[in-house]
Amino acid sequence: MKCKETGEEKCIVFCLSGHGHFDMSSYDAYFEGNLTDYAYPEEKIREALKELPDIKENR
Repeated sequence: MKCKETGEEKCIVFCLSGHGHFDMSSYDAYFEGNLTDYAYPEEKIREALKELPDIKENR
């Protein structure tokens, strides 16, 4: 509305990805304060990292 009042042109960029069911309900849960702040256990992270392929980079 401010741009309309001042005559300034701006572009608002919004990226919506996925099918929307999870995405939008997650935003709702976040803004309503319904998400739990959860620290993923370090041991689980280490276990998951072991499953990744070993990739050698040539630089």
